[in-house]
Amino acid sequence: MTYRLLALDIDGTLLKSNHRLAKETKEAIEYAKDKGVYVTLATGRAFPSAKKIANALKLDDAYLVTHDGAYIASELEEPIYERRLDSDRAYQIVDILENYHCHVRLLHEKYSIANKVRQRNYLIAKMNIGVREPLFYPVNFVDSVSHHLIDQPLTVPKIRAHFWNEKERRDAIEEINESVRHVNLTSSAEGSLDIVDASASKARGMQVLGKKLGIKLQEMVAVGSFDNDIEMLTQSGLGIAMGTSPKHVKEAADWVTRSNNQNGVGYAVREVFRKQLHPAVYK
Repeated sequence: MTYRLLALDIDGTLLKSNHRLAKETKEAIEYAKDKGVYVTLATGRAFPSAKKIANALKLDDAYLVTHDGAYIASELEEPIYERRLDSDRAYQIVDILENYHCHVRLLHEKYSIANKVRQRNYLIAKMNIGVREPLFYPVNFVDSVSHHLIDQPLTVPKIRAHFWNEKERRDAIEEINESVRHVNLTSSAEGSLDIVDASASKARGMQVLGKKLGIKLQEMVAVGSFDNDIEMLTQSGLGIAMGTSPKHVKEAADWVTRSNNQNGVGYAVREVFRKQLHPAVYK
């Protein structure tokens, strides 16, 4: 099989645990591009954050699958696909989440709105929930996100919540599923709850991108590390899980590579594409 597209998750996959890009990873991505492979990012991150990583990898013109598939674009103002949570559902979800002890963040494509964290160890809480988003992606902290939405209704591609108690997270999932229509709930890290429109997922995003580029799912390689990656791992021609992925994610993949701290992406990319000799031709 000749693979023509490589889709990479960011956190826990592309980046090391210190949130840096390894030199070997950058070199492996250039290696794939030299083979004629279209390289993209498939991430739960907001578009501006993903774009920053893409630029560091010299994927300047690539279409990026962001917000867990709810926002696909090469440039911020020109999405080729977007699925938003309308203002009513956004309010419903936030109103439910605020009954639990969690950090809530509305991820608009240009900025985010979040509740203030009330954790005993504030520094650790801040590191856990804030380190992924760069300073150029503004975060507006408010006392109550639901009150903010009453005054200023908002549609967003994604809502993310971080829980410190797993039982509360499961209870919130159950309540949202019972009360809110047409949503897709998944998780991108331990303690997280990621909510998008039911028609959005990373796998769906790759289908949309494949149609745009004239590339079939069977011609794609997807590399991911957590629950929100499972669907794209199973639907791609080759699904690769990271060495640090949970057991059920590894079982869903076709192959398991090394961990993100052991250059797992670089190793996998070179192993998969080293026998491809001729560049692919794109529409």
